Amino acid sequence: MIYIEPKILERINTWLTPTFDEETQTIIKDSIANNPKDIQESFYKDLEFGTGGMRGIMGVGTNRINKYTLGKNTQGLSDYLHQSFPGETPKVAIAYDCRHNSKSLAKIVANVFSANHIEVYLFEDLRTTPELSFALKHLNCHCGIVLTASHNPPEYNGYKVYWQDGGQLVPPHDSTVIQIINDLDYADIKFEPNENLIHAIGEDVDDVFIDASVHNGSFNTPEAAKDNLTIVFTSLHGTSITAVPETLKRAGYKNVYIVKEQEAPNGDFPTVASPNPEEPAALKMALDLAEEVQADIVIGTDPDSDRLGIAVRNAENQMQLLNGNQTMVMMTDFLLKQWKIQNKIQGKEFIASTIVSTPMLNKLADAYKVESKIVLTGFKWIAKLIHDFPELNFIGGGEESFGYMVGDFVRDKDAVTSTLLACEIAAQAKANGSSFYNDLIQLYLEHGFYKERLISLTKKGIEGAEEITQMMIDARENPLKIVNGSKVVKFEDYDLSISKNMITGEETAIDIPKSNVLIYYTEDGSQIALRPSGTEPKIKFYVSVNTKLRSVEGFKETEEQLDAKAETILKDMKLI
Repeated sequence: MIYIEPKILERINTWLTPTFDEETQTIIKDSIANNPKDIQESFYKDLEFGTGGMRGIMGVGTNRINKYTLGKNTQGLSDYLHQSFPGETPKVAIAYDCRHNSKSLAKIVANVFSANHIEVYLFEDLRTTPELSFALKHLNCHCGIVLTASHNPPEYNGYKVYWQDGGQLVPPHDSTVIQIINDLDYADIKFEPNENLIHAIGEDVDDVFIDASVHNGSFNTPEAAKDNLTIVFTSLHGTSITAVPETLKRAGYKNVYIVKEQEAPNGDFPTVASPNPEEPAALKMALDLAEEVQADIVIGTDPDSDRLGIAVRNAENQMQLLNGNQTMVMMTDFLLKQWKIQNKIQGKEFIASTIVSTPMLNKLADAYKVESKIVLTGFKWIAKLIHDFPELNFIGGGEESFGYMVGDFVRDKDAVTSTLLACEIAAQAKANGSSFYNDLIQLYLEHGFYKERLISLTKKGIEGAEEITQMMIDARENPLKIVNGSKVVKFEDYDLSISKNMITGEETAIDIPKSNVLIYYTEDGSQIALRPSGTEPKIKFYVSVNTKLRSVEGFKETEEQLDAKAETILKDMKLI
């Protein structure tokens, strides 16, 4: 018999009271008898808001996604909405993705809002995350919710919260909401709906959103150039099938081949080990189809359509996957060029990225004389910049984890508009006798060759969480002094908000919110960052290396040298 700690047992016993339905209590009793390890995992802590909201495995318990954990969050959010907008009837938009239980959980969330006298606009069927951000502002809502676990495995679901500006919940709202939620009892949740306050939305919002995506993602590409581009697209069984094909069609792209085996939304994601476009295996079917139809570009999106993975033809005419940094650099440079052509760069513009993304974005900002703002990981921080600096015009921004945002009509990463933007770049490059890949090499020639590598270590369960915590403690208390033979010249601790010059010992303050992130800068220009994931049981290590690219002909050799250097750094840190 596995011993269950008293604190965990107390949590479990709370869920065996009449506040919770019989089905929930039966599952708990069965787990205590037959799977005590699982029941401890389910109750040892409360699910927390991370960089992308709350995300977790579905099931009973305080550490699981279920009607009670989501109900409690929604009750707390309802209370906060009434506090924030006294004298008004708050309005909320709700969307959900293809995952198991997303539709029923979305209805439960809608019920709780309506029971608290909040007007609800609930999508009639699955929709993309960027459409929710757009719909929130379009319908003048105060708040928005998406039921999604992004690219996590099938057993996960999640709950993203958006505020009035269309961006995810950020300070000061997030901490106040969390405190209100923590002060609630499960018995405080109002589950009985007021159906008169719940309104179905669908095609009317789709139409406006897709038109806005076309408007923001199109840049005067000639019709002949569009006709000459062949595109392979896969939704990886997710929600983007509801928006991307129609967006490309309205933008004038006709040669679009969809991976039929992955077209139907399916929460089991049956054709992939992971529905994550960061994983090369997820795009294998799309790459196979690309060879069959001789496509110029392959694009795949994750289940809620906020991330996209891209493959293009390289110098040997083979399809090559790009990493998130490469895609971000290409998209940002293209947007900057378009703004420059249109004489829109007037000294009040900015681009944005995150502390673990490529430093090359700063080089682009300098070249075009715009400001580059760097924030914590998570698009909520990029959206917050737009809110905090209304006097500046946001051009675009992204992060290494395959997300990008074009302008500010959607205030979260947006794979719908970004898919169109990628096709615009590819079509114009091909029409100019170049290619997406060749244009990327030209950027390396001009600004320096930056190459990144990410290693994620998965540490599941209670023991895994403790191991990740200890790894960060060890790295913080014993910072590296030499990496791969190169001295560490600067060490940043974002949890302590301190940047330390390792040569002089001088410390300066870091003026962005605290986060459990450490970054090392070496004498030879390399960067190594580490952070626990905010949404998965992982600790991530990011390596960025760079050098000068002297010629197009030397590209392959230089790339191999950078890849080898990143590999050596990871070996030196005993990560591979």
